Amino acid sequence: MSKIEFEKPGNFLYPLPAVMVSCHDGKGNNNIITIAWTGTVCSDPPMVYISVRKERHSYPMLKETGEFVINLISEDLTYAMDKAGCTTGKKIDKFKELGLTPAKSFKVDAPSISEAPVCIECKVTEVKELGTHDMFLAEVVSVSVDEKYLDEKGVFHMDQCKLVAYEHGAYRKMSDTIGTFGYSVRKK
Repeated sequence: MSKIEFEKPGNFLYPLPAVMVSCHDGKGNNNIITIAWTGTVCSDPPMVYISVRKERHSYPMLKETGEFVINLISEDLTYAMDKAGCTTGKKIDKFKELGLTPAKSFKVDAPSISEAPVCIECKVTEVKELGTHDMFLAEVVSVSVDEKYLDEKGVFHMDQCKLVAYEHGAYRKMSDTIGTFGYSVRKK
């Protein structure tokens, strides 16, 4: 296999989860920001991060309230997610414009997106100033899922959500399972 090095190094860690983050300013104003720079940082306590540019409309909301909801996106929400990322909440009410429903969250005051299959409620523990983006480290305080993805035993089936990933400017379907954790070492 032959490889060449790019002249300028950059972030090439793809695919990433494509999500809509909902937040509020504490005065009743809600917003949605599309985020691709997000991920898990710790399992106990459960922690995640989102990275946001300071000039984004949501940035002061996140700093003021210290909370947000990561809403995972299914294929049918891809258009809304893209449009949320291409418009500013300074000019429009994204919930109304995108036909999305703000739902009361369980543990934070920031709204969840009712149509999202999974909503991860977060409280900021630290903001790290980096470069173009600041990283909001947050503890996960609640996770809610759409009941239609639970079976009769209460087991959640994330594979049925038809989640979307972001890959270098494109949205991708996350489809077939090719293995499960530990399959390479299981006795046959």
